Amino acid sequence: MTTPDSEAQRPRISDADREEALEVLREGMAEGRISPDTLLQRVELIMAARHPDELAEVLHDLPDRRAPRSDGWLLTSVTRISAFQHRLRLAWRAERLPQLVLPLPGPKPLAIGRAAGSGLRLNDASVSRYHAQLRGTAAGWTLRDLGSANGTWVNGRRVTDTVPVRAGDQLRFGAVSYRLVAREPGT
Repeated sequence: MTTPDSEAQRPRISDADREEALEVLREGMAEGRISPDTLLQRVELIMAARHPDELAEVLHDLPDRRAPRSDGWLLTSVTRISAFQHRLRLAWRAERLPQLVLPLPGPKPLAIGRAAGSGLRLNDASVSRYHAQLRGTAAGWTLRDLGSANGTWVNGRRVTDTVPVRAGDQLRFGAVSYRLVAREPGT
């Protein structure tokens, strides 16, 4: 029989523990180990659980994802070294990219593309005729992709709508890359 004192001394689970248990359930369902009905029942049990032993009982038949692997340190080390080399290579390239000076803010956005009349005309087959727009606002600069075929990218991430940009960001329009720089005062 539990007393109020022994209940207070038992460890309680955190939200992170619940999230981890829910992730084990999701993976179990994705692997076909449990059915959708069982998933729903166990989610309710996890949300109602108050102590680690209750969570362990809900997950008793699913593999423990937290068990350390003997080769884990080697894999982690190689992954970190590889990621560092990749980031170093990107940083080196970024400094060598041609600069795109932010224009003076105005009522109209800077049109970017292959079309004649574009404020920034890029004569490259990977750039759409009406590729993107760069607009100066009171809050700063924004870049908008206009449905280009080969995409607009900011710092390695594809733009699907309008995103804020600033000096130092790397922009790519199709295969053409630039590094944004701020306009010098007085120019």
